[in-house]
Amino acid sequence: MTDSLRGRAGVVTGAASGLGRATSLAFARVGARVVIADRAAAAGAAVVAEIAAAGAEAVFVETDVTDPSACDALVAACVSAFGSLDFAVNNAGTTGLPGSVVDYPLDAWRSTMAVNLDGVFFSMRAELPVMVAAGTGAIVNVASGAGLVGFAGLPAYVASKHGVVGLTKSAALECAPRGVRVNCVCPGSVRTPMLEGFMGGDERVERAMTAGVPMGRLGAPDEIAAAIVWLCSDAASYMVGHALVVDGGATVQ
Repeated sequence: MTDSLRGRAGVVTGAASGLGRATSLAFARVGARVVIADRAAAAGAAVVAEIAAAGAEAVFVETDVTDPSACDALVAACVSAFGSLDFAVNNAGTTGLPGSVVDYPLDAWRSTMAVNLDGVFFSMRAELPVMVAAGTGAIVNVASGAGLVGFAGLPAYVASKHGVVGLTKSAALECAPRGVRVNCVCPGSVRTPMLEGFMGGDERVERAMTAGVPMGRLGAPDEIAAAIVWLCSDAASYMVGHALVVDGGATVQ
């Protein structure tokens, strides 16, 4: 039933690489029209070119999700280009710095929260009025397994992703009576450029992360993208306020 997305239009933030890129390509494969939103203009344009080469429609809008006016402009660009905003994937994020709660740098705390939590809030503030006015729409926020359980040494990341889960539930309850579904996905450790940067090429770190996954491997971006596309489709028409875990079993232990 992901074919229900054919002809529909939406935005994906953080779409120039990693999970956002995989999600954008997955939407294009089922016939959706996608606005690629990211701060990285060259990489974002490359994703648009990939989608166009596959015969689908996409445009790029340079977007900093920490700026509310940029989020407003992104939504306006989608409506201008494609005539509607049927789905939105609020994916832009950062791992932030590792560190201890007691001496965590304040600027690192604020910058992590600004992208991971404020960015989702600002994005939804721009997206929801358009969807509510239309009486339909689906939003998927990208949280993390770290939005459901704690991890020592990543206080800002864990706190921000717990915030995304809570914000998703609050928005879902508010908007479900108005025809708009809001859910989130909680990916585990997925092999993306962001995770590669966090691991820093240290095989010991990768082995430790893999050891915590019952399936014995890191996830692939396409595996998370498939869940996101499904949540935005009519196949998930009764899913509201759910935090969908896609992590190879890591959080059920």
